Amino acid sequence: MTTAGLDPLLRLRQSIAANDPPITTTSPDPTSASEATDDLAVATHLQFNNPRHSYALDTPTRFISSDTPVDLRSIWFAWQKKDVAIPDYIASAQQLNEELSAGNSASKVQNLVFVERLDLITWLEGASEESEYIKGLETDAAARSAQVASGAAGGVSTIPSSAAGARVGKTIDPRLQEIYNGERRMGDRNTVLRGIKPTVSSSHIPPHLPTNNPTNTIKDFSHVRKVAETFLSRSRPSKAHPAASASASLNPTSSLASHPKQPQPKNHHSRRPDPIILLSPSASSLLRLSNIKSFLSDGVYTPPTTSATAANILHISRLLPSIDAHRPLRFILVDTPEQFKPDYWNRVVAVFTTGQTWQFKGYKWQHPPDLFKEVLGVYVGWRGEDVPGSVKGWGRGVVSVGVEKWNPGQGVQGRWRDREVVEGVWGRIEEWMRGKGWGKEGGPMGR
Repeated sequence: MTTAGLDPLLRLRQSIAANDPPITTTSPDPTSASEATDDLAVATHLQFNNPRHSYALDTPTRFISSDTPVDLRSIWFAWQKKDVAIPDYIASAQQLNEELSAGNSASKVQNLVFVERLDLITWLEGASEESEYIKGLETDAAARSAQVASGAAGGVSTIPSSAAGARVGKTIDPRLQEIYNGERRMGDRNTVLRGIKPTVSSSHIPPHLPTNNPTNTIKDFSHVRKVAETFLSRSRPSKAHPAASASASLNPTSSLASHPKQPQPKNHHSRRPDPIILLSPSASSLLRLSNIKSFLSDGVYTPPTTSATAANILHISRLLPSIDAHRPLRFILVDTPEQFKPDYWNRVVAVFTTGQTWQFKGYKWQHPPDLFKEVLGVYVGWRGEDVPGSVKGWGRGVVSVGVEKWNPGQGVQGRWRDREVVEGVWGRIEEWMRGKGWGKEGGPMGR
């Protein structure tokens, strides 16, 4: 079986997609139903079907948190708790660790921060093909390195279109595969140094000189010039300026001075960071996690609901043409920054507020005027009602909008004005992000 087939993280994703989840057991090869258990404090293995294979729950996976591989027990626990709130998830992890310690087990469940947990769940569900926390499989890279080291792959070879850009264990989107097929794979250090032809030739040595003397051999780099020609021809001046071309060839130093080294383009395969929108946790807020998605995605306002099982993290996708006209941006929506790492504040693009300053306790910028110099503020109230004086006093960094009051008898029918309000909010968010330097590859590095 290949390395990809034995990877526990990939097996877990495949079993979830096939609606055939694994079971936790107390032995590596259970023979009776009594050896199956739902208690992670007692279980020792995770068993998969089709094909049948068991993994120890202490097995480290390719998911990396704080530069440390996360074990399979913590991955499975995070998946089981994917629908619970952050405080409940943390409390359950602490309780499980206490039970493991009471059973004289050295194992421990690792508590994932909310962005890591969201990224893991999204990848396991199949909603995302990439994860910035999952280390890639290296089977293909290892095989190619072995060929180069053994001399089987000596020069710059043409990579078959079916293999270019392929990733082990992943289903590639046909449109993405078409892009990969047009790529040219560059050689590694050994490939470049070895070349496709010998650089030492004795056929041109004069007869009176000994051929076994290294100083008499001739270095032939003509094949290198042929390969380099395809790259250098793009940067050569046009035929309309032959004098300038001749001058540059005679004086390479001046040519380099007039054409300074250009910065290397960013790696287009790296994942773009997701912008973050913070909501108000106030019970008086018109927009909460329970109704923000229907408002920002569907353009329809509905009253917020209160539920113990409501999601505490959401993500929505929105195309912002002036930032990236081809790829929608995925926004993360949360109502508290308590699980933030310091660099997450660079990704916060908007804060929805009710005008209550206690909301900003725990923020990087706790003084409202300072906060709304760094991020866009959004106040949503009822149409026709006055905007709170505190919001007006925070300056132009806060945009105020109003929606029609909810009519229970009418429901969502006739709420066509909501779409106009939502488009106005997205327009201000897009304008603010563009002004702060957000582009196709991400946002500002630090604030």
